[in-house]
Amino acid sequence: MSDTLTYFALFFMVATAGVLGAGLLNLMRGGSSSTSQNLMRARIILQGIAVLILVGVLLLAR
Repeated sequence: MSDTLTYFALFFMVATAGVLGAGLLNLMRGGSSSTSQNLMRARIILQGIAVLILVGVLLLAR
């Protein structure tokens, strides 16, 4: 179970980094500000999920 949660945490961390990168690229290219806002909201959600899963992994590893 802990291994599965570890892989989920890794997936969400990589997804968070990807969305962050996409948001920064959009910002540097002068893209739509609403697109930047949506990407940053998605980043916050993904980051929150990753943190919750990491807490779950740490609790199960005790």
